[in-house]
Amino acid sequence: MKKHLLILFVLIFPIILVAQDNKNFGIKFSGFVKSDIFWDSRQTVDVREGHFCLYPQNEKFDINGKDVNAKSKFNILSIQTRLKGNITGPDAFGAKTSDYIEAELFGTSNADVNGFRLRHAFAKLSWTNTELLVGQYWHPMFITGCYPGTVSFNTGAPFQPFSRNPQIRLTQNFNNFKIQLSALSQRDFTSTGPDGPSSKYLRNSVLPEMNITLQYATKFDNGNELLTGVGGDYKMLTPRLETDSLYKTDEKVSGFSGMAFLKYKLQPITLKFEGVYGQSPYSLTMLGGYVVHSITDINKIFVDYTTVNTLSFWADIHTNGKKIQGGLFAGYTKNLGADGNVAGPYYSRGANIAYVYRVSPRIIFNSGKMRFAGEVEYTVAAYGTTDVEGVVHNYKDICNLRLLLGVYYFF
Repeated sequence: MKKHLLILFVLIFPIILVAQDNKNFGIKFSGFVKSDIFWDSRQTVDVREGHFCLYPQNEKFDINGKDVNAKSKFNILSIQTRLKGNITGPDAFGAKTSDYIEAELFGTSNADVNGFRLRHAFAKLSWTNTELLVGQYWHPMFITGCYPGTVSFNTGAPFQPFSRNPQIRLTQNFNNFKIQLSALSQRDFTSTGPDGPSSKYLRNSVLPEMNITLQYATKFDNGNELLTGVGGDYKMLTPRLETDSLYKTDEKVSGFSGMAFLKYKLQPITLKFEGVYGQSPYSLTMLGGYVVHSITDINKIFVDYTTVNTLSFWADIHTNGKKIQGGLFAGYTKNLGADGNVAGPYYSRGANIAYVYRVSPRIIFNSGKMRFAGEVEYTVAAYGTTDVEGVVHNYKDICNLRLLLGVYYFF
């Protein structure tokens, strides 16, 4: 922890010194301290000691037929506390320049809870109608102008794409229209495979993940605002370099994901909607992934793969009050199974889940720099049996009720 803070200080100290000599650029810090207090009615699939909750765990029966996972739990954590640095500097290549650094104490794994981790770090060049961003930032399928306003840090996952990626992003503006082209790698949010979650499956495919997003935004004379758009994403993975029988292989699996979103802001309320179709969206913290499709050479154990696909929808509505704000999030995601028959094994999230849905109302109180936010999160996962096409049958709804209180101080 101290080592990470020292490194951050060494990185930003020269910028502070320069800022003292030039009032036109430097670094401005902001952020917040947040503590989450939560209770769950049963055991959950989550990360960071329950902080980032996805859905309830399946039933697990002991020798007497009692469900081991039907046990409530609670926790209090402050690991979402965050520090941001907005950096401005002189023009370069005829463009306005800026940098952004953001970090938190969320850690990079369950074993690293309280660890200081990088969220965002990028440099940006801004011309009149063109912008170039290079560094780590939100995945293009996480629309920063249209995402759920939940109190929970899961921000609507697994219904909403949730990932931050190193990337090169080019944005071109045409009045109210905007087109973004992105090439991405993986770091904290990775695909999974025979050796567990790792960025190597994308790295070994040589081709970066590719994304195109189109947006339209306008503000009406009455003050209402509209944001809408569509996007497409292509990703190719190489699960293995060597078969179990020690033969070299480079068999790949590729998938396409698409989305459409809409945000409409009126004076009293804001409405948001999104639909996502995903092929192998594991790295987006969603259901799905890929699976072994067939054994193409039984002696050398060569295999091929096919994607496990997902369809997801969510809606979010909230009032626009500055001191008191009420909101409601609802999401549904469906496991569509695989493209054709499968042989297994699965490299997928929720391969035995038919669907997940969630309803979570919230209320937020703001006063000065303080915020108290309460949320009730009711999530149901339908666990069942997976057939030869990856479709889940004979499922049973397993539910979890989460009560959450978030306490913030902004600076």
